[in-house]
Amino acid sequence: MKPKVAAEISARLRLLGDPEKARILQGFFKTGPGEYAEGDRFLGLKVPQVRLLLREYRGLTPTDALPLLASPIHEERLFALLALVRCFEKGDQATREQIYTLYLDNTGRINNWDLVDLSAPRIAGAWLLDRPRDILDGLAVSPNLWERRIAVLATFAFIQSGQFDDLHRVVEKLLPDRHDLIHKACGWMLREAGKRNRRALVEFLELHAAAMPRTMLRYAIEKLPPPERRRWLAGEPPCAHGQHT
Repeated sequence: MKPKVAAEISARLRLLGDPEKARILQGFFKTGPGEYAEGDRFLGLKVPQVRLLLREYRGLTPTDALPLLASPIHEERLFALLALVRCFEKGDQATREQIYTLYLDNTGRINNWDLVDLSAPRIAGAWLLDRPRDILDGLAVSPNLWERRIAVLATFAFIQSGQFDDLHRVVEKLLPDRHDLIHKACGWMLREAGKRNRRALVEFLELHAAAMPRTMLRYAIEKLPPPERRRWLAGEPPCAHGQHT
């Protein structure tokens, strides 16, 4: 890859930017004072636009992408993370380990929910799929919101392989969490696990539904039959009515 490739990519992303869309995105992603992404700056690009540009840089390496991950511009960090995902998926064992380590060393730059959601399952989760996963326990109790969300979203890789224990363990740690973005992430992953193993979801709900934040519970039960959803929301587990299947 030629020198200063990061500067070239940055310039091209800025040319594609749309100030009006940037204004909308900065509101959507809560970048105002005191909000979860305070100070994040947008160019006004959608994910497919960023992916399309990435396709032109097929030889991009993790080293090439790293300067973009340090950018204050959201879409530049997004480009870097999508590049790292591609390098990880195409890389050998050494490359994957390098990217996984780089990923965890830069969680401070993976600082919005879309950045986490597009990368955590495909880097952190994919690397841990056949390895010890205790690092997720540490991330789940981090003071950093985005590290906690990474802990949840990483389990999506396990869920897709039919493994649910790590998700349940992480969610148990996050039940007292006060942030809506964590409630949504936990509920979403529980729902995905439930689509693959309904009994495992119901058993988890029987133990923890009463302690789950309302948003988390609503997300988790979204794909269950309406009568069953109503009972969970009313605090009446369906198993108490002979509905446990």
